[in-house]
Amino acid sequence: MKPARLFLLCGAAYGLLGVAAGAFATHALRARLAPDLLAVFHTGVEYQFYHAFALLVVGLLLLNRPAPPLPLAGWCFAAGVPLFSGSLYALALTGTRWLGAITPFGGLLFLLGWALLFWAMLRAE
Repeated sequence: MKPARLFLLCGAAYGLLGVAAGAFATHALRARLAPDLLAVFHTGVEYQFYHAFALLVVGLLLLNRPAPPLPLAGWCFAAGVPLFSGSLYALALTGTRWLGAITPFGGLLFLLGWALLFWAMLRAE
């Protein structure tokens, strides 16, 4: 599968799952989680959406203006979501605080993905 299609599919899937996670938090978790853990869950949803859109942008750019850093940016965004948002979901649902130690690795991947996207746009003609 070509990277453009893969990142478009991944972005769409992360968007779909983000809507589901947000609805789940609003309707099923609000009464069951402490407010601080509900906020952690919502942060995961928020960043999942940001990076679903980033993946869609990368996929569209690869279709129209391919540049060498773009596939790596897409992989960073794609891997960052389960590490960042996934660890926040797990922390919120289980209360297991050590899971928060995984979150910064996803955040670093997000930062690297944005830096690579910036670099790709600087190089674009």
